Amino acid sequence: MMTIFYPIGDSLYVNLTNKCPCRCVFCVREEHETVGNNNSLWLDHDPSMEEIKADLERFNLSDYKEIVFCGFGEPMMRMDDLIETAKYIKSKADIKTRINTNGLGDLIHEKNTAECIKDCIDSVSISLNAPDKESYCRVTRPKFGEQSFDAMLKFAEECRDCGINIAFSVVDEITPEEIEKSKELAESLGVKLRVRHKR
Repeated sequence: MMTIFYPIGDSLYVNLTNKCPCRCVFCVREEHETVGNNNSLWLDHDPSMEEIKADLERFNLSDYKEIVFCGFGEPMMRMDDLIETAKYIKSKADIKTRINTNGLGDLIHEKNTAECIKDCIDSVSISLNAPDKESYCRVTRPKFGEQSFDAMLKFAEECRDCGINIAFSVVDEITPEEIEKSKELAESLGVKLRVRHKR
């Protein structure tokens, strides 16, 4: 059985796809089959809405404080199904929703995606991963090339302006100097920065 929903702590995560426009040098899926004590997050196919709703029935939403769209792929690759899933979940429970994303949704869909998600997503965590375009492309290796860095920052600003709670994250594998510069960049945009440890 495919793992669509999987718990970590008091959050319930949603694994919508394994597709991603980036090939990050530190991607956890290059080393592990899963995260936490869950079954493999590799999917046979992108689950349909029927499969998503059926798998959700395995869980009691009152046991969790947050739904997090984050799996072995970029959740914004399936933005329409992400939105439908988030709205369905909110129709069943009063629960917060978050997307962990590389922030390239605008390039994927060629439109302002913050406007699309603002009514059903409470917070967004964007993988900043580097303080400048050159180092970002080196560690993230996005298929969209150098325009990716500016598009990611623009998406962050659009989410912020839409009233979505926004945060950047960097992995602790980058240098202390890069982490400090990333903090300065985040502060200049009025966005919080979290340093995350590779699982």
